[in-house]
Amino acid sequence: MARLSDHFTVYVALNLIIPASLSVTAVTPGGGSANVLSLLPPYDFLYYSGVRAYFGEEWAKAAEQLEKSIVTKESLFRVRRQCHDDCVAAGREALSKLDSAEASLWDLWVLDWVQQRAECLRFCVGRSVTLAGQLPVSSDIEYEFSSRNPYNFLQVTYYKLEKLQKAASAAHTYFVANPSHLEMRNNIEKYRRMEGVTEEAFQDREIENEKHWVLYDAAVQHEASSDWVHAVEKWKACVNETLRQTEECRVQCEVASQRLPEDRGVDSVDGVFEKSAALSLSLLSCRQSCVTQVATRPGRISAQEDYLPTQLEHLHIAQFKAGDISGAVRTLRSLLLFYPSDKDSLDNLQLYYETLGGDTESQGTQPAQEIVRYISRSLQEKKLLYFGMENLDFSFTDPDLWTPEDVVPKSLMENWRAEKEKMHEKIKEGEQQEEVDDSGFFAGGAVPRVGVTIAMDELVLNGTNRVVLDGVMTEKECDRVLQLATAAASAGDGYRGRRSPHTPHETFEGLTVLRAVKLAQDGLVNQSDAKLLHELGERVRVLLHSYFRSPSGLFISFTHLVCRSAVAGDQEGRLDLSHPVHVDNCLLEPETKQCWREPPAFIHRDLSAILYLNDNFDGGELFFTNRDAKTVTAQVKPSCGRLVGFSSGPVNPHGVTAVTNGRRCSLALWFTKEKLYRDMEREEAEALWAADGQSVVKKDEEEAEGSTTTTRNARSQATKERSRGRGRVTGGKDEL
Repeated sequence: MARLSDHFTVYVALNLIIPASLSVTAVTPGGGSANVLSLLPPYDFLYYSGVRAYFGEEWAKAAEQLEKSIVTKESLFRVRRQCHDDCVAAGREALSKLDSAEASLWDLWVLDWVQQRAECLRFCVGRSVTLAGQLPVSSDIEYEFSSRNPYNFLQVTYYKLEKLQKAASAAHTYFVANPSHLEMRNNIEKYRRMEGVTEEAFQDREIENEKHWVLYDAAVQHEASSDWVHAVEKWKACVNETLRQTEECRVQCEVASQRLPEDRGVDSVDGVFEKSAALSLSLLSCRQSCVTQVATRPGRISAQEDYLPTQLEHLHIAQFKAGDISGAVRTLRSLLLFYPSDKDSLDNLQLYYETLGGDTESQGTQPAQEIVRYISRSLQEKKLLYFGMENLDFSFTDPDLWTPEDVVPKSLMENWRAEKEKMHEKIKEGEQQEEVDDSGFFAGGAVPRVGVTIAMDELVLNGTNRVVLDGVMTEKECDRVLQLATAAASAGDGYRGRRSPHTPHETFEGLTVLRAVKLAQDGLVNQSDAKLLHELGERVRVLLHSYFRSPSGLFISFTHLVCRSAVAGDQEGRLDLSHPVHVDNCLLEPETKQCWREPPAFIHRDLSAILYLNDNFDGGELFFTNRDAKTVTAQVKPSCGRLVGFSSGPVNPHGVTAVTNGRRCSLALWFTKEKLYRDMEREEAEALWAADGQSVVKKDEEEAEGSTTTTRNARSQATKERSRGRGRVTGGKDEL
């Protein structure tokens, strides 16, 4: 037994020395015939030069140096990757001899292979990168680039240079990773209103490194629409891109410069072996941490747990629903490599077998080989890292929840289980916070309008800060607004021209208050109908401000008249939704039950409302769910004059069932407690009325019969205010 143990120790030591040799020698610059001036300089030096020029108000130089620092960093990563691939290909022949009959793991072939590969990397990188450029950068610089701070400086720099398109692009790229940066958010809205700035400017310049998240979100959207064929396509692409990004990260760990480990103290007797082992363990730890790095969205602190297994779970379900049972079996077998004893997965596998019937060939489908290699490699690295923790005083935090217990040494098992329990408790606490509403609203206030009644309250709607009010509009008012919609609503209005933003089985039409006013001035629609559309927003605002007992002022953020019509002959077997489950002011992740208050969500929204205009259609019911986006807690059937109001945050996920026949029209409204985010289009409409010498709202015929309402005079200074305030965000809007 002792001999076996010693042999294992030697094996581990050799495995630790090999990658350490590669990593240390890779940072030594090599000679070459290339011109020194053409070599990549250190990108941290370029960044510091750009920052100095920025504070010296040398705007042209600052822009040049900051852009060079970004490009140089990207080029350095590409050079490292290319050198890694070239040297691996060149060393395949030597590596093959390690497994041949004429050699063994203990022969000099090992050291010869290690030395050859290290020399190759040193020479290859040295041909493209300067001496200083190969040195490791400081942790401060790593943080600056990971938080995208160069784009923060670039935004101001380009603004000073009056290059607004580039300034907007830099602002957007920075804001993606810093969604709570209020000043940058305001800057972006200013850029949107500036002449010469197009929508193309608002693209993430770092999107190349975030493709897996783009695919992830697209796959979730296809799932929400029950478009299983396209969901399968996106989930497969997402899995492949996640594996590719992980591999890219791992390669950078291997070829990037690493600092030599420091001595652990006066009494330390660390020799070459100990230093090499410590360096190699750091390399393995870096590789393992790629799981966390890839699973963390820009701008977020924590990673999504079980990111790759979650994708596989979505994929096998989508494959099953799309009819690809054999593919579902392969994917589910891949998922079981992570969690071999998961009951739900085993039950699903049995279901798939039963569905396949006598197709024994498909039943014998094996897991995807790339997942097999991923698991095998990860487990080997974990064993070495836990060995280092137990015997070499090395610190390692396992990024995976799926790590099996048999990988962990017995001496570490107690602490490992305790850490795992803490993680599960944290997840559990997050789930228990689901019902907490921190919006500051408290349902149950007065309803300050004659004829309006409470049809459904929080108790009936089984939620927090929800209400249904009836009698907000009369039948005549509903008819007038419906006629306005028929006459003036345009396809895709407010959705960048897309005729159907959520489902191909319905068409979409929309109308804003400002557009209605302009059409009325051109004599294309009735002036009083356009003013009624405006007044309804104020009517709803007063009702909800009172009922939800808003502690501060409440401002209309956006008003949108929307109609969705079922496409004739395209409804058979339909399973999708008219509007998938979502939250109005944050990005809902049903699998984690988290809701992230960051763009593209409209984080300034505080209250949401929908005012129905008709009920002569099939489907189109509003429904609320828990954060899992599956458990329906309440449903509301539309009818003329019915108003649904609710707080816009994560306690109120909601969606709309499919409109399978007819045309569903409603007025969607959102409100904010911050005056900064009020709807400037309404003020522009009021300014147009004021310019014509008209009052904003005239009393309707129904008011003469005894109902009460709140009116508002036009502000002659609206145009001036708008120049100082914030315009609404252009582009896509949610509609309820």
